[in-house]
Amino acid sequence: MFNLGWGEILLIGIVALIAIGPKELPGVLRTVGQALAKVRRMANEFQGQFQEALREADIADLKKQAEDMVSDVTKYDPLTETKNDIEKTFTLPDPMADAGQPTSTAADFNPDDPAPLPAPTGGATDGAKLPGSVLPPIDIPLPEMPSALTEKDFAVATPAPDKPADSAADKPAGGQGVKA
Repeated sequence: MFNLGWGEILLIGIVALIAIGPKELPGVLRTVGQALAKVRRMANEFQGQFQEALREADIADLKKQAEDMVSDVTKYDPLTETKNDIEKTFTLPDPMADAGQPTSTAADFNPDDPAPLPAPTGGATDGAKLPGSVLPPIDIPLPEMPSALTEKDFAVATPAPDKPADSAADKPAGGQGVKA
């Protein structure tokens, strides 16, 4: 506690023997020992209470964390979450949403008009117009339209007549039939 060596303790003992006297020295040493023991007990008790308070605080924190984890786990439903993810993945846009609006008109397909250039994006042109060169129109022939449907297209197909069973192709090789 005070970090005293043997030489220092011997010096204190000699001074105490001279100052107190040999007759009263044992009683004084006993009283000093008891006082030191009492101080040590109080220090150990205080330290133990402090340690216990720290443990209780840690336990309370751990208990709170455990309760939070349990509440999070009970709220977690993997089936519902997976179902929602699958529904999001396989949700297709409604093809009939724009059914009443025309997507293009005949004027959009005039081959004599040059194709319009897209509007510039970003600040590269700063309001300046693009050069007047326009790409030539691309002339690709369209495939021929199929012929109109007739009653013949919807007629039921008649099966081909069966071959007679005595044909040469149906007989086994070697000219002899298999007897059952």
